[in-house]
Amino acid sequence: MFAYLDNVSTLDLSGLDTSNMTSMSRMFYNSKSLTNIDVSGFDTSKVVNMNGMFDGCTNLENLDLSNFDTSNVTDVNYMFNNCNKIKRIILSNFNTNKVTKMYYMFSNCNSLINLDLSSFDTSNVTDMGAMFSGCSSLTSLDLSNFDTSNVTAMYYMFNLCSSLTELDLLNFNTNKVNNMAGMFRDCSKLQNLKISSFDTSNVTRMENMFLSSNSLKELDLSNFNTSKVTHFNSMFYGCRKLTTIYISDLWSNSAVTDSTSMFTGCTSLTGAVPFDSTKKDATMANYTTGYLTYKKNTN
Repeated sequence: MFAYLDNVSTLDLSGLDTSNMTSMSRMFYNSKSLTNIDVSGFDTSKVVNMNGMFDGCTNLENLDLSNFDTSNVTDVNYMFNNCNKIKRIILSNFNTNKVTKMYYMFSNCNSLINLDLSSFDTSNVTDMGAMFSGCSSLTSLDLSNFDTSNVTAMYYMFNLCSSLTELDLLNFNTNKVNNMAGMFRDCSKLQNLKISSFDTSNVTRMENMFLSSNSLKELDLSNFNTSKVTHFNSMFYGCRKLTTIYISDLWSNSAVTDSTSMFTGCTSLTGAVPFDSTKKDATMANYTTGYLTYKKNTN
């Protein structure tokens, strides 16, 4: 409807009747000149699809969606994708109890400094892939209310969240997740990552999972069951400060088909043996003759 608007910086849509709209998908897509949109009068009570609604609004700085009735919305993937200059999104009354897709929702919102998702009900969400990818200005993220019991995809979820220093995901239920590729890739300031409760028994992809998260010093993966993982390639690539990776007897390399560069650049890592730059694949992913350290699984 308002996609690809050029040379329009402000939109006042307070008089627009949206009461019968069921889709707002890509409504403002790639309207790169917009800096301000007044959507305070929107009746969104019948809307089901908000996919890519503000995707590509690269000059938009603030959005107040506190008046939105999202009780029937099922799809919010790419909703704020590539809103590069947005600093604040107010989602205080966002009802997401019917939402199933949140992938790339805030992707590349690299000016966003704060995000309050305390109103989110994620109990029906199945895909959170790249949800916060590229949110490079976020210094904290509270996801303690997230119900991830139906999520199957968490690939690149926090990729390039390069200002986060800590992340507590102990509440995450990951027993249905099959893809964690790149999940914490390039989280370059992350020092404290709590994922010891993760159930990875159905995960097949872990490539690039911690790649270039080079402030991490310790990882507790003692609850990781990797019996179905096929891809470990570049999993810890460039984690030069990482000294210890804890695993238990749940860890297995039995299904692995690609572990190229799994430990490349992990120069501080020591387990049963210290790091050797000539040995970088999954043959060293064990606690008896490799770089990992045993810790009993307690979950």
